[in-house]
Amino acid sequence: MVVGLTGGIASGKSTISSLLKDKGAVIIDADEIAKEIILPGKPAWEKVVNHFGKQILKDERDIDRKKLAYIVFSDKKQLEILNSFTHPCIIKEIKRQLEYYIKSNEKFVIIDAALLLELGLDRLVDEVWLVVVDEKTQLERLMLREKNLSNKEAMARIKSQMPLEDKLKYAHRIIDNTSDIETTKTHIDEIWRGILQS
Repeated sequence: MVVGLTGGIASGKSTISSLLKDKGAVIIDADEIAKEIILPGKPAWEKVVNHFGKQILKDERDIDRKKLAYIVFSDKKQLEILNSFTHPCIIKEIKRQLEYYIKSNEKFVIIDAALLLELGLDRLVDEVWLVVVDEKTQLERLMLREKNLSNKEAMARIKSQMPLEDKLKYAHRIIDNTSDIETTKTHIDEIWRGILQS
C-alpha cells in the first residue's frame, strides 16, 4: 500500500511519519529530498545559485536555506521560479525511491510531502492522508520552530500553500493533530489496526 501523507506547514506531518515508521512503514521524505537536491554539485544547486546569486550562500558552497526562504516567501514570483528549479528533481527522486521500494516488496510506503497535491503526487498513491490543525495552532507551532520569524512572515508561509479546504477534497483519511501526542498516537493505532484487518 502506498500512502501520500500531507498537510500544511507545521501541522505535525513529521510526528505522524515517525509514528508510522515505528510500525514498520517505509518513509519517502520530500523535505529531505528537497534539502539534498540543492547540495553543491547537485543539478538544482547551479540553477538556484545562478538565479538568486552568491548572497544566498553561507560558505561559498552551501545554500543558506533560511536566506533563500526569506526571499521566496516574501515574493510569490521568486517562489515560483525556485519551484521550477527544484520540483522536477524532487518528483524524479520520489518516483525513483517509490519504484525501488515496490520492487523490494515493501508492504507499506509513505510519501511524506507537504506539496503532495500541488505536485500531482497523489496520482502515485492508493490513499491520501491529510494531517490537520487549526490555523492558530499551526501559527504557534511554526513560530516556535522557526524562532526568528515574525507573525507576518509565518502567515506568509502558511498562505503560500494550498488552502486546507481544498486539500480536504482529496483526503481519504483525516488525522487531527491539534491535540496532544497521546491522542494522535491513539488515532494512528486505530488507523493501523484497521489497515492490518483489511
